[in-house]
Amino acid sequence: MDGSIRLRAVERKTALHAVRRGTDPEFRLRAHILLLLDAGQSWALIATVLFTSSATINRWRRRFLSEGLDGVLTRPRRSRYQWWAGLLIRWVTEWTPADFGFVRSRWTCETVAVLLREDYRIRVSRETVRRRLRAANLVYRRPRPVLGPKDPAHAYKLGKIRRLLRELPADEVAVFQDEVDINTNPKIGSMWMRRGQQAEVVTPGTNVKRYLSGSLNWRTGELILTEGKPGQGRNTNLFLAHLDDLRYRLRCYRVIHVICDNAQPHLAKRVQTYLAAHGGRVVLHYLPSYAPQTNPIERVWWHLHEEVTRNHRCRNMETLLDQVFAWLSCGSRFEIETSTYDFQAAA
Repeated sequence: MDGSIRLRAVERKTALHAVRRGTDPEFRLRAHILLLLDAGQSWALIATVLFTSSATINRWRRRFLSEGLDGVLTRPRRSRYQWWAGLLIRWVTEWTPADFGFVRSRWTCETVAVLLREDYRIRVSRETVRRRLRAANLVYRRPRPVLGPKDPAHAYKLGKIRRLLRELPADEVAVFQDEVDINTNPKIGSMWMRRGQQAEVVTPGTNVKRYLSGSLNWRTGELILTEGKPGQGRNTNLFLAHLDDLRYRLRCYRVIHVICDNAQPHLAKRVQTYLAAHGGRVVLHYLPSYAPQTNPIERVWWHLHEEVTRNHRCRNMETLLDQVFAWLSCGSRFEIETSTYDFQAAA
């Protein structure tokens, strides 16, 4: 039986490229075998020149005849470590070190290497582990925090608010309310710096905090603010003062619907007394618990921190508040940034 093969011109060119410039020695051997078979060389000569066996020659000759050149040169070589590569990917994506008895909360390449050595007798370096993880398209970066608890009445509460906004009469107004804290101790965010030199953000040492209570008009995007007093926390007094500001600023409306979260200052008995004293002029609606994404004003606060308070260089609260109010006054209207509600009218 003739043991040679016939390569087309394009196949011969591909095989030659694999021999001359290929980086995988196994693929170079396969291509070399095919080229020598195509040249009509005997199997004995090929085995002698390439230091291989007739079984290897026959395996790649049969593979070429059944699957073509692609079947010989593109099928990945199975590594003896391939099985544990999939194992460590499962470890770092589905488990924690504590599940294996380590007193650690996060995986490191060294921890994975120790586990492989102690439980599977596989000795690899942490750099080998790192390369395997990167080859699997895994990166080492900060995760995104998410709230664990869920409100069982989430859909019901959200449905009521959506219906309120959809059917809101012209002589009534709805606002989304929340508080934000301003700190002289700056929030730290990413910034440009020279490679190898970590930039510094000077902190005042003793942090001073001030709370602002704000409401975002659903129809217009107008932001109404109430500044807390020095030393005043996020308490009922601040919330009631803000309701007074809403009644004054929105006095042209018959009813003011205030949509807020379930914080204790919003649920206090004094708040209920206040609402009863004003005869339905102000009506509170509570958002689902543990769902800050349902409050559009949270995005305003996010932009405030992102553009003003992160890495700020203000030495005192007065200077910082001047910058905060200057930023808030730059635009008289804020966009409602949420897909939770489909009937917003703000520009």
